Amino acid sequence: MKPNSAAIFKARPGIRKALLEINHLKKVFHINGSSLNVLDGIDFSVNKGEMICILGRSGCGKSTLLKMLAGFLSFSSGEILLNGKPVENPGPDRCVVFQEDTLFPWLTVEENIAFGLRGRTRDKKAFDEEVERFLSLVGLGEFRNYLPREISGGMKQRVALARVLILKPEVLLMDEPFASLDALSREEMQNLLLSLWETLSHTIIFVTHDVTEAVTLADRILVMAKDPGRIHEDLRVDLPRPRQKEKSDFLFFSRKLYKGLRE
Repeated sequence: MKPNSAAIFKARPGIRKALLEINHLKKVFHINGSSLNVLDGIDFSVNKGEMICILGRSGCGKSTLLKMLAGFLSFSSGEILLNGKPVENPGPDRCVVFQEDTLFPWLTVEENIAFGLRGRTRDKKAFDEEVERFLSLVGLGEFRNYLPREISGGMKQRVALARVLILKPEVLLMDEPFASLDALSREEMQNLLLSLWETLSHTIIFVTHDVTEAVTLADRILVMAKDPGRIHEDLRVDLPRPRQKEKSDFLFFSRKLYKGLRE
């Protein structure tokens, strides 16, 4: 029996309220007297605690969209609302993990994770306990005194994840964070992300061009088309976790996505 292509997302307990709303978003770049319409008519909402993957081919504007959600890039028209309030600038309620690590090379693993907490509390015991907790969550307790140059790419992304999650942002934005890792490290990081998401219940928007990665991670997948960038499909994923790539329902859903990307 074929899996149901019109998959229905079964929300985890507590996922009800729309946390983030994107309405009629448009981005036009003006270059040397000409205009380039990069994104046009982007509309979607994200519920609190959801894992959303934005999937699309190179040049469809998915990273541009993420930068606008982060407040790094202005938009030409439309609106972005977080908890009903306009998003216009970067803020601590939205943290970003990039493909390339942005760790401070002169700080240790522990110091990098702790960096954002400094100045937020004067309670040293609570501070130390929180840093210790996140070192443990990402499995880097034994590497606390290592510098970034002394650890692997996968470990660097673990540090990058812990460094932003310790700040407790309302939305975690991830721009192809595992794309440069080898296949095994990438799978390990996907499993770690899912584990952290289940533990901490963050809202995550994850940009990828990898169909398998999107099906592995997402509650919903927004498939983007290009010229101009727009949301071609909004698919709810109702596959049990942990998801097994060799299973027929996983393969069926992946084929559906590949077809959507080609259209």
